[in-house]
Amino acid sequence: MPSIQTRSLEIFYEEGGPSNGSPILLLHGWPDTARGWAPIAQQLQAQGHRTIAPYLRGILPTKFLSENTPRFAGGVALAQDAIELADALNLQRFAVAGHDWGARAAYIMAALFPERLTAITAMALAYQPRGIFKVPDFHQSKRFWYQWFQCIDGGVDAISKDPIGFARIQWETWSPPGWYSEEEFQATAQAFSHPDWVATTLNGYRLRWLPNEPGDSYFDPLQCRLSETEYISVPTLMIQGGSDFCDSPEESEGQASYFTGGYHRILINGAGHFVHREAPQEAAEAIADHIARR
Repeated sequence: MPSIQTRSLEIFYEEGGPSNGSPILLLHGWPDTARGWAPIAQQLQAQGHRTIAPYLRGILPTKFLSENTPRFAGGVALAQDAIELADALNLQRFAVAGHDWGARAAYIMAALFPERLTAITAMALAYQPRGIFKVPDFHQSKRFWYQWFQCIDGGVDAISKDPIGFARIQWETWSPPGWYSEEEFQATAQAFSHPDWVATTLNGYRLRWLPNEPGDSYFDPLQCRLSETEYISVPTLMIQGGSDFCDSPEESEGQASYFTGGYHRILINGAGHFVHREAPQEAAEAIADHIARR
């Protein structure tokens, strides 16, 4: 598997399609890995696209170059990692499709680096203007139990002892039953037992709600710029599963006014949170059509 080195990471990535094809970065979410993009990547490649699906920070085989680097997992870090990967691959302009954490990275890339992107597709997550996390209503807060659980010491201990068990709960409850095989979960979950997965998972969620969660000062300038950015000028497609039991479909409604370069939202009925895995053909067709229009 190919890899490149950035300031702090060796990023491994899956790649396919013609080398001169229109490039698209595929950014996976949590708890998942780049392998989840395979069915969509194959369809995009068949249409002439070059796909690059990196393993995000904290996900093997991607690794930190130093034990001293903070295992920071804020959205600005994920966005910067993707930009540094694109730089290493000499991609001047490209499209991005992201799911869950990858969707947040796609929004942030569009907010901070619009000149680099031709289009973005965000799956499962609504846009958060200025990168601000707000406590949702009771209905959505109940779905976010796994985030609150990570903010207490006992939750941290439990997740550290059984990270794969913690990830399995999300696969079992965020979508209608029957969408994945045990073999696929086990193959994906091999990455979840590494200490960096635990560290980045906890940091990524705890820093949203706990004021003293450690960060990484290297990304402070990007975080400052993000806090001042409300509107996105990059053409955006949002794909939402109609049966998403993690992020309620209502959370991504009525956001078109934030997108000055065009915005379209698709609701895939019957699909849950892992919409790219559950409805790959419909999602791939929508992504390809979105890119073609740009």
